[in-house]
Amino acid sequence: MQFEALFRAAREKPVSAALVGAGEFGLSLIAQSRRMQGLKILAAADKDLARAAAALKAMGVGARRCDSAAAAKAAIAAGDIALCDSVADMLSLPLDMIVEATGDAEAGARHAAQAIDAGIGVTMVSKEAECVVGPVLAQRARKAGVGYTLVEGDQPALLIGLVSWARTLGLPIMAAGKSSEYDYVYDPATHRVTWTDRSVTAPGIAGLWALGKDTGATLAARATALAELPQRTVPDNCEMALVANATGLTPDRPDFHAPMAHTPELPNIYRPRSEGGVLEKPGALDVFNCLRRPDEASFAGGVYVVVEWADAKSGALFRGKGIPVCSNNRYGLVYNPSHLLGVEAPITIMAAARLGHSIVDERYRPVVDLTARAMRDLPVGHKLEIIGTRHAVPDLEPGLTQAMPVNASNPLPYYMAVNRTLTRAVRKGEPITADCVAVPDSSVLWSLRIEQDRSFSR
Repeated sequence: MQFEALFRAAREKPVSAALVGAGEFGLSLIAQSRRMQGLKILAAADKDLARAAAALKAMGVGARRCDSAAAAKAAIAAGDIALCDSVADMLSLPLDMIVEATGDAEAGARHAAQAIDAGIGVTMVSKEAECVVGPVLAQRARKAGVGYTLVEGDQPALLIGLVSWARTLGLPIMAAGKSSEYDYVYDPATHRVTWTDRSVTAPGIAGLWALGKDTGATLAARATALAELPQRTVPDNCEMALVANATGLTPDRPDFHAPMAHTPELPNIYRPRSEGGVLEKPGALDVFNCLRRPDEASFAGGVYVVVEWADAKSGALFRGKGIPVCSNNRYGLVYNPSHLLGVEAPITIMAAARLGHSIVDERYRPVVDLTARAMRDLPVGHKLEIIGTRHAVPDLEPGLTQAMPVNASNPLPYYMAVNRTLTRAVRKGEPITADCVAVPDSSVLWSLRIEQDRSFSR
């Protein structure tokens, strides 16, 4: 695509946007917007405005705390970003889009619904809300005639785009997915494997470095050797739920294969079992864990498709050009190894506001839900709370299951369970179901999910 020509309308009439949630994603978006034409971030809201103000000051960005809509308008007129105490004040501003990046399911659902009701488009970054009620929010936005989109700079939108690219070109997709958020880096000198701030000694990995003839056995041995490190995480499951709902692709298994693998191995791994791979079906969503040496390129949080070439001759041609291709030249890897947070987010914001284009279209519907099983016996009265920075509830094992209405014994979407207290005991291995918790008295997330269940069950 010729992006300068494509976004001429945005340069001629810049998109006016506001940010809800000024974390690392939001701050990188503000920084990038000030270096380009086509997008103006006029205002921001955050539960800790003092922190946001300090961060913007350190960036050299003018910002002013505003306790009213009038104060916000005055700040914008003076060339400052309006830091709004109230989201309602923010939504009274002349905005084309809001960027919802709180990472909170309840808040994200509420802000998106409020923006749509106010005639303002939504760029949804908060996957925690999107995996529960995204389809109904997108449906509401279409009816209201405003934009609604996921955001490039985050993996779901990037993967949806890559899948659509392959489909447009007639490339059959064997597998599509992402790498887990952090690499597993093996140091041959010390036999240590490091994942974020954790590491283990795993001398056996040296003997398992090559995939060998028995792919399944090697992958199982790698997983066992690195069992002390996390190999499946809630955020990865959450992101793949969005992709499934947008593309119709589903996992081979609810918890993914999640192989520990080198990037060039993917075409050999993601092919049918009958050909030496792990797949029970073509077109599977999966997450892999990138295992590499310190001197090898990262794939942390990147996205990929494994496609089938027209013939083995084509596969051999691409192999000669350095494209990872499987041993029989039938399947190959196409990938984007990076996501650039707010640096590339303006593309989708401008596309939604000026081109009427969204990463999700009218086919976006509930296909899977992110749900959970108890990892230990949980007693009556146990509160399901997120601990730490990875938006995960201890003692719950995530998985993707068929989307079902929220009632009775059906599995409860993961982020609907957050901050709820169990009304009955749940045994280890049992799913958290809708009748495990009391329905909250007032929850936008819950009411939107009920609306979504009714709308898409017709």
